[in-house]
Amino acid sequence: MRRFIISAVAALAVVLAISGTVLAGSGGGSSVTEARLERALPIEFANLYAQQAAQLGHRGITPESLHARAMCDKGGAVEANVGPGSNWNCLMSWTDPNNPMPPEGYGKFELDVHSNGCFTAGGPSKLVGFQTITDVRGREVTNPVYEFDGCFDPKGDDAPTGVEFPSLLNVTTTVLRPDADGRVSLQLSCGTGSTGCAGTVTAVAGGTNLGTVPFDLQEELTGKVSFPKAVPEGAADVTFTVEATTGVGPTSSTTLPMPGQQ
Repeated sequence: MRRFIISAVAALAVVLAISGTVLAGSGGGSSVTEARLERALPIEFANLYAQQAAQLGHRGITPESLHARAMCDKGGAVEANVGPGSNWNCLMSWTDPNNPMPPEGYGKFELDVHSNGCFTAGGPSKLVGFQTITDVRGREVTNPVYEFDGCFDPKGDDAPTGVEFPSLLNVTTTVLRPDADGRVSLQLSCGTGSTGCAGTVTAVAGGTNLGTVPFDLQEELTGKVSFPKAVPEGAADVTFTVEATTGVGPTSSTTLPMPGQQ
């Protein structure tokens, strides 16, 4: 009987250990949270960005002057923002008069976060530069913010930071493919953000309004809008104008050529 009890206890311990591993892998009970990342990432980034500024000869840039802030998300709207993984995205803003922010007000960083509280982050080249940069002495040196590592305290402050940024909407269609009746559609992509993307798209071809169609997308999802009127015969292209009521839309219209008209 004693041997049976010991075996049962051992088996229960194995089950609990496996359950704990599953919970950590799926995010349950994990110390990896959006709030901890949102606090750790800007600090690590600001210190390294100030180093880059010194390499480039940009004066007056300090970690404090950057006022870096981050909003982090794991897997979009369909997944809880907790747990290790390579599908963390963080939107971050900072202030550098030498390098203004784009219209949406932030850059997107992709993170691979480990269960021990450490992470590897890669930033947008259009804002942080490429893997190597030319310093003030004309030397090619490693860009410290192209890709960098950092860690956070697994027991650190986990209160919400309150940092939010709007999702960025992009038109992802590059080639129009009219259906049998000559009607066209447009694919849209809604990026990481706190609000998703909503609004309308108006299509015009050859002076003819093909219709205004609404869209409503959750963050990190794509969708297609189809227009009710056919493209008039002989029209060379179609111009799409996005009006975003939620999120940040394109700053200008998108014009795509009709197949066989070029």
